[in-house]
Amino acid sequence: MIAMLKPQPVCPRDDDSMTPSPHEQRPETPAHPDSAAAKSPRTHLIAVVVTCAAVITLLATGVAVIIAALSGGGDTDTTAQPPSTQAQPHGQGSAAGARPPSETTPNVMPGKILELASHPLLRSSEVGLPNRACTLPKWDNSPKAARAFFRAATNCLNEAWAPLLRAHNLPFTPPRLYFPAGATFNSDCGRIEVGLATAAYYCEGELFLPFDGLQIDQYENKPGVYLALIAHEYGHHVQELSGVMDAAWRKIYQVGEESPTGQEMSRRKELQAQCFSGMFLGSHVDRGGSITREIYDQAWHDQETRGDDTSGGHKHGSNANYAMWWRVGALDNRISDCNTFKASTGSVR
Repeated sequence: MIAMLKPQPVCPRDDDSMTPSPHEQRPETPAHPDSAAAKSPRTHLIAVVVTCAAVITLLATGVAVIIAALSGGGDTDTTAQPPSTQAQPHGQGSAAGARPPSETTPNVMPGKILELASHPLLRSSEVGLPNRACTLPKWDNSPKAARAFFRAATNCLNEAWAPLLRAHNLPFTPPRLYFPAGATFNSDCGRIEVGLATAAYYCEGELFLPFDGLQIDQYENKPGVYLALIAHEYGHHVQELSGVMDAAWRKIYQVGEESPTGQEMSRRKELQAQCFSGMFLGSHVDRGGSITREIYDQAWHDQETRGDDTSGGHKHGSNANYAMWWRVGALDNRISDCNTFKASTGSVR
């Protein structure tokens, strides 16, 4: 997750989350007690006749249904219905690796590989994102324009990362975007408060981008800042799809989230998302689309203002390392160079 700058002199950054609504449960159907009253012989005879008639009717109905099915008749709608796009009550969000809903049995998508430093995706030394143009609408400091900008940016991110993941036989699904309003919002990772530490938030395939968390008054008309922000959050989505996110959180749960080892694992996860963000901008700058050198430079210089030195935390890395890993991705565009899980301790402080 990423936190935004304070008005003076530098700004802090922090992490993200979300909570699923519980599954609807149907009440159990009460058992029907058998009647204890004695029946006369005539009553028994009538019951047998009625039962036989019911059985014959059911058999006839079943035959009719089978005949209809074989003849292709029927009005059953087999078209899959798209999931509801209505956002649940959400709130603030800044991107960080959100924990899975369960500490013991996280949901693991088929095809994921739960490894860290030895993950096949990170062993491909010559693999990077394709150099291509990304077309974005003009940034305007309004919620409507921000939504259009982030949707277009997500489309470009999908087109960049999907081929790379699929080439490694990893699953791909685009993230779901939410634009929560208000001081707080719920996610599968918990209740999130919108503030200086929350500019955007990722959790379990869902990306939250509250307009009030973007600190427009601080960053104003600098689309490069907001593009790097969503590219960082999308980096967590790549971690989620590949299995790196689950593997990292398993380690964190084993040692304790607030332990020194757990905090270091969180930093490795966050700094990798920074490197992925840099890869995206570095591979798309000056390619004939909307990502110009000016936008790229805005993102480049903004990274120095973010990190644990600014926020006072211990889970994102120092400002120097936060900027360093973003620039490694931007300059090299090699996913193996983003293997923060085998990096030295000093480079992930």
